[in-house]
Amino acid sequence: MPHYPQPIEQLLQSFMALPGIGRKTAERFVFFLLKQPQDTIKLFSDRLLAALVEIKLCKDCKVISLHERCTICSDPKRNHQAICVVAESPNVFTLEQTAAWDGVYHVLGGVINHFESIGPEHLQIQSLIERIKRDQVNEVIIATNPDNHGETTALYLIDAIKPLNIKTSRLARGLPAGADIEFADDVTLGNALKDRRII
Repeated sequence: MPHYPQPIEQLLQSFMALPGIGRKTAERFVFFLLKQPQDTIKLFSDRLLAALVEIKLCKDCKVISLHERCTICSDPKRNHQAICVVAESPNVFTLEQTAAWDGVYHVLGGVINHFESIGPEHLQIQSLIERIKRDQVNEVIIATNPDNHGETTALYLIDAIKPLNIKTSRLARGLPAGADIEFADDVTLGNALKDRRII
């Protein structure tokens, strides 16, 4: 099988390292970008580098932020005694669009996935437990995706939080099994938050 010139192959490999990107999609991206003016490519590159340099994790909830504390954690009007636990930062922004939650969040940074050697020790679970104790949290909503890895993570969290004797709930099944939170519509997400159930 003939190969593209090395710089093209290296670009293809970089795109194929992204989740859900196969060789054909990588080829479309690469050859689209090669047709763009050099200024456009430089702007794209500059924005990517700026994001890497400027974006940090909020010291409290671990969501991506421009500041040491994100705007949600810094907001005194939010209920800091209620935490909604999500897997990734995009989930926070998706849930915020529902305007159905006035508490704060905690981002785990992933889910337990034994196939990819991701255990509880790789996630922000210990910082969650410490935060619950420090901030005298009285409610935790577990809002991981309703798939195998999300459920495994939720069960682990339930066991970890149980000794703290606080109200713990899961999102209601307004979300279909196997769905991703970030792709759900606002109404479904809003109902899932409002109809959460005690565990």
